Amino acid sequence: MIKEKSLKEFRESGLFWLVNNTLHVFGWALVMDLEDGEYVRMYPARVKFRGFSELINTDGYIKVSKYMKENAEELEKEAKE
Repeated sequence: MIKEKSLKEFRESGLFWLVNNTLHVFGWALVMDLEDGEYVRMYPARVKFRGFSELINTDGYIKVSKYMKENAEELEKEAKE
């Protein structure tokens, strides 16, 4: 199954932060371009920075936890199929 999702939903779920948190270890990040309030493009980039501030991390953990809570049953069902 493949179900396309918007860049906005990916970012709001906290998954964008989670992926970038891992990519930072290797000096990489995913970058999203915003035009007129809409995310229009995402691409990989090399970066010098590593990690995020405590505030951004806390927000990321909250978003990912909320996403998991709201989607747990569906994710478990898909994993068993």
